[in-house]
Amino acid sequence: MAHRIEVGMKLGLPDPAGASVKRQVAEDLGFELGGVRVIDVYTIDADLSGDELERVRRELFTDPVIQESTLDAPLAQDYAALIEVGFRPGVTDNVGKSSAEGIADTLGRPLQAGEGVYKSTQYAISGPVAQDACERIARDLLANELIQRWAVTSAAVTEAGGAPLLGLPIVTDASDVTVREIDLEVADAALAALSRDKMLALELHEMQAIQAYYRDDAVRVSRQGADLPANPTDIELEILAQTWSEHCKHKIFNAVIEYTDEKGETRVIDSVFKTYVKAATDEVGERVDWLVSVFDDNAGLIRFDDNWHFALKCETHNSPSALDPYGGAITGIVGVNRDILGAGLGCRCILNTDVFCFASP
Repeated sequence: MAHRIEVGMKLGLPDPAGASVKRQVAEDLGFELGGVRVIDVYTIDADLSGDELERVRRELFTDPVIQESTLDAPLAQDYAALIEVGFRPGVTDNVGKSSAEGIADTLGRPLQAGEGVYKSTQYAISGPVAQDACERIARDLLANELIQRWAVTSAAVTEAGGAPLLGLPIVTDASDVTVREIDLEVADAALAALSRDKMLALELHEMQAIQAYYRDDAVRVSRQGADLPANPTDIELEILAQTWSEHCKHKIFNAVIEYTDEKGETRVIDSVFKTYVKAATDEVGERVDWLVSVFDDNAGLIRFDDNWHFALKCETHNSPSALDPYGGAITGIVGVNRDILGAGLGCRCILNTDVFCFASP
């Protein structure tokens, strides 16, 4: 049986998170709310005794100076509507994972296989507010529909049957893993459709290059010797699509571009990266003696003083930041730290910088 621990600021104390949500609703959505109280909910799906649950509620999840909490009882009161937001099944829940580790540390034993903790957030809204307004607040402000779900209820419904429960975000669907062969001996229109339908994001000429590779007699003989089918599998196509993706290959940076300037003069640029980014750096390298290694290793190295070199790595990153900002950002952070650790004989990470660049809408 799952148990819920709900934690919020003590009544009478300021609730900065709630005040921020109220202000955002007014500024972004045009709704004036009476007030918002934010409550953190930890759903514990683990075989814990009542004493153990009470201990983690008191010692782990609650700051007794400024917070109050409940176990298997609603904390919200004196509200008109209640919104609860949590992750969809299968989406990484970092707070939930950290909470499970915290419970293990508090109790001195790990949770068992299949047990877990799931984080959600309640927003108790006071003052008159319509159901459709709450739905809009949840959809347009409080939740990212791609990775989160929500429930909305009123005080009247809660009094009749309890708080809105999202249910455990556990993946229950199952499927057999089947590797499929893909027939590439099709017309160009079908190749383009294959890229689109399987979300490979490959251009027609790239699909034609893959098609030509698998037609090659030497490739066919080699595949037969390795006990592979003549046609590619869906796994192979996905690997090629990932490797040739804009994120991994930087095709735009490396493409041949025909550029016409404001004077009507046209010139061909063979790789923006090589022509401008790398060329500018190489030009600087001819004039200074502190560029130790550039574009050759995992990270760039410059001479800091007679005893130290300084390693620097940038990560160009877009998706999946647009879908899952935390997960997307962490991919970039892991990438730059990995490349610092892998530069030269191995460098020591000392700091991260965070820069966001936005083009015109």
